[in-house]
Amino acid sequence: MPSGTIRYWAAAKEAAGTAEEPYTASTLAEALEAALGRRSGDDRLAAVVRRSSFIVDERPVGKRDHGEVFLTEGGVVEVLPPFAGG
Repeated sequence: MPSGTIRYWAAAKEAAGTAEEPYTASTLAEALEAALGRRSGDDRLAAVVRRSSFIVDERPVGKRDHGEVFLTEGGVVEVLPPFAGG
C-alpha cells in the first residue's frame, strides 16, 4: 500500500492540529478516512474536509470520486479549504 504525506493548509491545518501527517492508503478516500478516524470524537477536521479542495501529486482532484483517486508511493495530498479574499 502506498505511503506519502497529507499537507493541511489554513483552516484544515488548525482543525488537524498539524501541518502534515503521513498516509498509508491506496486512494484519497482511504487516506481521508484514516486521517478522520485518528480524530474520532473531534469533528472539526471532518467539517473542513467536507468543503475543501484537494490536490494529489500536483494535480487538482476536482469533482472526481475520492475512491477513484489513486495515491502513489511518496505522494503528496494537499487539503485546501476555501480561502477568503478577492
